[in-house]
Amino acid sequence: MFLSNFATMIEFDANLVRQKMNIAGQKHIPFLFGVDFELVKGFFYENPMENQSVLFTIDGQCNHPRLQMENDDLPFFIKNPESYESYFSKFQIVRAALQKGNSFLLNLTERTAIECNLTLEDIYCRTHALYKILVPGSFVCFSPETFVRIESGKIASYPMKGTIDASLPHAKERLMEDYKETCEHNTIVDLIRNDLSIVAEHVHVRRFRYVDVLKTNEKELLQTSSDICGTLTGNYHEHLGDIIFKILPAGSISGAPKQSTVNTIREAEKTKRGYYSGVFGYYDGKTLDSAVMIRYIEKENGHYYFRSGGGITINSCPKEEYQEVLDKIYLPL
Repeated sequence: MFLSNFATMIEFDANLVRQKMNIAGQKHIPFLFGVDFELVKGFFYENPMENQSVLFTIDGQCNHPRLQMENDDLPFFIKNPESYESYFSKFQIVRAALQKGNSFLLNLTERTAIECNLTLEDIYCRTHALYKILVPGSFVCFSPETFVRIESGKIASYPMKGTIDASLPHAKERLMEDYKETCEHNTIVDLIRNDLSIVAEHVHVRRFRYVDVLKTNEKELLQTSSDICGTLTGNYHEHLGDIIFKILPAGSISGAPKQSTVNTIREAEKTKRGYYSGVFGYYDGKTLDSAVMIRYIEKENGHYYFRSGGGITINSCPKEEYQEVLDKIYLPL
C-alpha cells in the first residue's frame, strides 16, 4: 500500500521560512524547505527524514521507503490546452514590454487542464527526475532543474534554457545554432552570474551551454544548460535562508531585469503561480541542494492542471513558443 497517513502540510509566512533556515543552518540541523514564486508563503520541516507530511526525492535522497503504486494500469494522459489565441494575447503583453526595454527575457507560463488516470501519488512514484516533491492532495513536481547547490563553501547553479524536439533532423545542431535560443541562454547565464555575485565571490562559468536529454511519455527533448559557480565566505551555514532569499525568484523562470520582468509576468499571466516555479530544497547538515519547481501538476476541485512555460525574447516566434509550452507538458515515465 502507498503511505496513507499523511499529515497536512503546515505553511508559514515566507520570511519566517527564511529565519528558520538561518537558525537550523547555524546548528547544522537538517531541514526541508519550500517557498512560492511570489515569496509570500512556504513550508519548513526540521529533520524531514523523520516526517512524511511532504514526500521528496533529491538526487537519490528521499524521506520515505520504496513506495507501491495505487494504480499499475497503463497511464493515459490527455492535454486540454488553452487556445493559441489566448496564449497570443499574453504574448503580446510580453512583446510590448520587451519593445519598451522593460525586459530582455521573460518566462511566460500557462496553466493547462489535463486528464490522467493516475493520482498525484502515482505520478510521484512513476516519474523519474533529479528532484521530486509531493504535497498530498495539492501538487506533485518532478523537476530536472537545480536552483542552487551549496557544498564545501561553493554555490553553483545550472540554468536550463533552450529546448528542441530530439526527433527533428540534426536537432542538436539546430538547437545550438538557433539565434533566439542562443540569445536566451546567454541572457539567463548573465542573470544567474549576477544573482550569484550578490551572495558569493569569484563567480564564474565552469561549463557553458551543454546539452541534456529529457525523456518524456511522448518523445525526447534536448535542453541546453550551463554550470555557474561562486565561493561563499564566512560561516555561510548560519545565513542559508538569507542566501537563498536574496536570489529569489529563480532567474530561469522569471527573467531579466528581474523586478520589472516579474511585474510584466503579473500583468500577462493575471493569476498567481503559487508554488509553481518557486523552489524547494533539502539541507543535510552540510550540503544544501535545491530545485526550481517546474514540471508541476496541481489538483484543484478534483481537476488536474499542468504548469509549463518558456523564455520569451524580442526574437521569439509566438507559434513556436506556444508549441514549446505544449511540448513541456509530459510525464517522465
